Amino acid sequence: MAVAIAALALILLMLAAYRGMSVILMAPLLAMLAVFLTDPAAVPTAFSGLFMDKVATFLKLYFPVFLLGALFGKLVEISGFSRAIVTAVIGFVGAGRAIPAIMIVTALLTYGGVSVFVAVFAVYPFAAEMFRRADIPKRLVPATIGLGALTFTMDALPGTPQIQNVIPASFFGTTAWAAPVLGVIGSVVIAAAGLAYLNWRRRAMAAAGEGYGAPETLVNEPDRQEEAVAIHPLVALLPLLVVGLGNLALTLLIPRITGGAEEVRIRLAGLPDPVTAKVTQQAALWAVEGALLMGIATILIFAFPVVARRFAEGSKAAVGGALLAGMNTAVEYGFGGVIAALPGFLVVKDALKAVPNPLINEAITVTTLAGITGSASGGLSIALAAMADQFVAAGDAAGIPREVLHRVASMASGGMDSLPHNGAVITLLAVTGLTHRQAYKDIFALTLIKTMTVFVVIAVYYLTGLV
Repeated sequence: MAVAIAALALILLMLAAYRGMSVILMAPLLAMLAVFLTDPAAVPTAFSGLFMDKVATFLKLYFPVFLLGALFGKLVEISGFSRAIVTAVIGFVGAGRAIPAIMIVTALLTYGGVSVFVAVFAVYPFAAEMFRRADIPKRLVPATIGLGALTFTMDALPGTPQIQNVIPASFFGTTAWAAPVLGVIGSVVIAAAGLAYLNWRRRAMAAAGEGYGAPETLVNEPDRQEEAVAIHPLVALLPLLVVGLGNLALTLLIPRITGGAEEVRIRLAGLPDPVTAKVTQQAALWAVEGALLMGIATILIFAFPVVARRFAEGSKAAVGGALLAGMNTAVEYGFGGVIAALPGFLVVKDALKAVPNPLINEAITVTTLAGITGSASGGLSIALAAMADQFVAAGDAAGIPREVLHRVASMASGGMDSLPHNGAVITLLAVTGLTHRQAYKDIFALTLIKTMTVFVVIAVYYLTGLV
């Protein structure tokens, strides 16, 4: 019964998201329905003390990133930089290669340390313009951006700074470069299979007579500037490079500036107690926020007259987009926190321990928990916090290097996490102005490719011993 309650809440949320209902409304209602069916008296406390606490924690940490990312993306759009880059890319690779071009741009951003959410805001103006010019259906934009941001650069490619590749290091004593050969093989498989699928879908849609978009899909379209703005493509690329390199530089500098302290404490005259911030928790966020401010400043330096004329209108749109995307993801985080606290979740977690093969056990456990919570990092954290010792013991007994455990866990976290209720998926669709019904099918295809690739990597390890 406990498992059925958790499953019911999860299925209803996925259905609600797919049918276009507001997740901001449905996530708390369905989370509290699950609590009510478990223990009716616990509903008020679970809502205020667990669900809202998780929502507030997420917004406290990540809303500045959403806001600055949305503003950066909007300024890239209204400055004309996106048009300059798109024109240059089309001239270099041809309009027919818009899908691989957008995948590569997105992959470079996320592998360079830009968060998935920021990459979505920054790349969408480029993607929309390229797809429009090539007359590729807009419905493929979310999956194309997702292929570059939510798959191999998130957790497979060795050295990626994304959190899904960092979490396992603290449990297995490894580094972000763990199992580089397996990681590269997995990345190539995902990129090749994903591009093959998206190009097949493009051809099928073209044969059916579908162009860039029907009127109902033309929502949240980037502004199209009628005036020709002479911008060199290298200047247009500069803000993106500044964000990527700035993020890397600040990631290295912040620990030095704080003297390696785990906590920073300051005293303000108007407060009776000092204000503290945990550097280990905030450093990566500070680096991203600082890099985005540097990127925004770069745009203003090179395109201030153009941006100034449209800043008021553009900034309002950016704030609205950031609020919607941030709240969508925050309530998903709160929903996952409630489900993870229910008895049914514990039953599922314990049942997964019965899979005998260490790597397959780890992969199934991590991707299942990521799917239930709708979060790659959330599912990965829960799985490793509860079962890392078991994975290590079983791996050591079977002679499996911990680097392989790291890579399998990391890649598995980005498998079934991208179900309809996943925060990144909802953000991606919200930013592109599409619904689950219009565009989720292709995202789900990438989810299947990503999930199967984990088992391909496991097979490669067992057949070759490569690490």
